Amino acid sequence: MTGPYVAGVDDGRTPPVTGAFVAGVDGGGTRTRVLLLARDGATGGRAEGPAALVRPDRPAPAARVVADTVRRAAEEAGVALPLPALWAGLAGAGRREVRRALEAALRDEQVARTVRVGTDVEAAFHDAFGGAPGIVVVAGTGSVLLGVGEDGRRLQVGGWGAVMGDEGSGYQIGVSALRTIAAAADGRGPSTALTAAVLDHLSLDRPRSLPVWAESATKAEIAALAPLVIRTARSGDAAASTVVRSALDALGDQLSAAIHNLFSSGAPPPVALAGGLIAPDGPLRSDLERLASSAGGRLLPRAVVPQRGAARLALTLPD
Repeated sequence: MTGPYVAGVDDGRTPPVTGAFVAGVDGGGTRTRVLLLARDGATGGRAEGPAALVRPDRPAPAARVVADTVRRAAEEAGVALPLPALWAGLAGAGRREVRRALEAALRDEQVARTVRVGTDVEAAFHDAFGGAPGIVVVAGTGSVLLGVGEDGRRLQVGGWGAVMGDEGSGYQIGVSALRTIAAAADGRGPSTALTAAVLDHLSLDRPRSLPVWAESATKAEIAALAPLVIRTARSGDAAASTVVRSALDALGDQLSAAIHNLFSSGAPPPVALAGGLIAPDGPLRSDLERLASSAGGRLLPRAVVPQRGAARLALTLPD
């Protein structure tokens, strides 16, 4: 692959349109997506990269993933770097000191002149509602909910991370499935089709092989078990059904808490769904649609594109 377009170098590609595009980034636990957006609303290059895992003590690796993915999007569009602005919504970037460290690391990458870092749920919310009231539920590798009430009050529910939270996420479903398999192997729980399904999926021969795999697996690799667990539940396996039902109950509790605390007028608040589990083609989409309705919400019918929301936030930044 050739390098990014550099102003002044004639390589036969379309000349850059300096200053016309900004970058929006959605970085979750599984992948990083970038969208270039022009100030007139036209979209430019797109690119996808690996997870931008945020570590407060080492911001450089996450910043490098973001920057490399932006470079590939710029190359696709034939756009010169640095861009005027970049807004990156990254899972795990909720604390102010973490954001500042990531912003400094991204400035060092020199892919944009103005850089801001927020969270992936903020990017999703902006794409769904802009500055209007509403609730966005994100359930993918991790899980979190962000709501803004009619009076402007803002509430985050969940988003506590893998140790304290992530209820209803792919990671939580994967971990619960592994624990269910362990309980079945010990005789502490019922036998389950999850055992054969997961072992076959991972090419392992026995349940006692799972701890070695799990100890070295990434959060995304454990979350990748979730679709298999959901399929096993829908085939009628009682133990898998319990795992999935627990995840749905947790997401329903988060949504009910947000509606109760932010919306008291009685009018159904708009609810948007994002993340691999509950996106329009996600395996739990129809379940979350029913939960949103039963909790008193009004479903936003269109897909939420967090990187587009991030790009629109980038358009608000000074050049």
